[in-house]
Amino acid sequence: MTSTAFVRGHRRTPSDVQFKELMRKDAQVAMNKELLKLSQTAQGASQEKVRQDFENFEKLFSRFLLETGPSVEWEKIKLLPDEAIRSYGEIKQKDLRDVKSLLDKLVVIKLNGGLGTSMGCTGPKSAICVRNDLTFLDLTVQQIEHLNKTYDTDVPLVLMNSFNTDEDTQNILRRYSQIKVKIFTFLQSRFPRINRESLLPIAKNFGPDSDDGWYPPGHGDVYHSFYNSGLLDEFVKQGKQYVFVSNIDNLGATVDLNILHFLLDPTEGTAPEFLMEVTDKTRADIKGGTLVEYDGKLRLLEMAQVPKEHIDEFKSVNKFKIFNTNNLWINLEAIKRVVEESTLHMEIIVNPKTLENGTNVIQLETAVGAAIKSFEGAVGINVPRRRFLPVKTTSDLLVVMSNLYGLKTGALEMSPKRSFPSVPLTKLGTHFTKVKDFLRRFASIPDMLELDHLTVSGDVTFGKDVSLKGTVIIIANHGDRIDIPSGALLENKIVSGNLRIMDH
Repeated sequence: MTSTAFVRGHRRTPSDVQFKELMRKDAQVAMNKELLKLSQTAQGASQEKVRQDFENFEKLFSRFLLETGPSVEWEKIKLLPDEAIRSYGEIKQKDLRDVKSLLDKLVVIKLNGGLGTSMGCTGPKSAICVRNDLTFLDLTVQQIEHLNKTYDTDVPLVLMNSFNTDEDTQNILRRYSQIKVKIFTFLQSRFPRINRESLLPIAKNFGPDSDDGWYPPGHGDVYHSFYNSGLLDEFVKQGKQYVFVSNIDNLGATVDLNILHFLLDPTEGTAPEFLMEVTDKTRADIKGGTLVEYDGKLRLLEMAQVPKEHIDEFKSVNKFKIFNTNNLWINLEAIKRVVEESTLHMEIIVNPKTLENGTNVIQLETAVGAAIKSFEGAVGINVPRRRFLPVKTTSDLLVVMSNLYGLKTGALEMSPKRSFPSVPLTKLGTHFTKVKDFLRRFASIPDMLELDHLTVSGDVTFGKDVSLKGTVIIIANHGDRIDIPSGALLENKIVSGNLRIMDH
């Protein structure tokens, strides 16, 4: 059985429908049996967590079998009216008072489920050093500590770990025992990968021999996992009202007091239950999800949901002008309500993968921002670009390690010497993909204050104190090597061919 939907417009006969329904029921019964067998291989205390995970997985799987056709009908998508997205300037306060009472109502969640494998590192991505030998996690803890000390408050930091990152993260957290931040963790769900042909789990047990049979199901899982952990109830009892959720690798996602004030002290009407930070789309962001109006509600539209014939339209900077930064502010009572009343709805992202042994599998995932339509009075705020500074690749790492930024109490701030606020477009080739290779190829990080665009391809190294300005393109062809000498100034230059600097 495959999971392909009927072609839209195909007229189904009653027998077609019955056949499809029987196959769906068979698939569900077979899945339930396998999950029961799997759950019996879980050890002791983890059995309750497994039961909760499998219950949520079965709901998702059932929807996956039922929902045929595209998850959005393109004709129903409407561009947002101007008032649906507020500008950051509108909500900015000239004089913020009683900051402590605002922060007393806040919880910070960082999504910490990802590994550093795409950058050639083992262990959690949050343990990669990004600046001054400080990791993503160090910087996050420093930021929260600074808030707590400055305003004499106690904002808790909560990490959503996955089964891939939890053990390493717990070990790292011991380093922060003397720091004025209460740190909590909870585990994201562990879902079974599904064989694309049989639609059954490929894992045989919870042991190490079935490691590749499991996956963390995307950050949309935060709602149920946070609820099931008991932390949500605990924070509500303490009088906390909002949670700020963001990716741990977005170095721009710091606690913003203007947004918090807007939520806790709304000037008109009731406060939104859900606030999404969006920012202006550039050509570098064409894959980012955007906000649209759909069936009278705000809706997150991801590229994976767009029909092939409309992809170019989706990527257009002129039509869809903003994208989701995944910095989200959500009311805690509202999360509790939508989970308990089962009104939380996020589109399923079907993520196909091929394992090393050649098995084709699918992962059913959800995105945290897609729940925007399940909350009342949801709003988007168009924030400055500085609030979106993700580090997904070593090209991003080069930018944040450079003199374009300074570091202040765990937060990156763009240098006042940079004459325009945009970040240079930086593309490093495959020789730089792994962090250790990247670091080996730079004797020191170049001066990039006046850089607009950098492309580096092939076997290239940089000496000390190199300056890059304007547009710089360096291409070493296959078999060639280019060594940029120490102290070199490259301004609007293309360097290609072979350039070796030999010591003498």
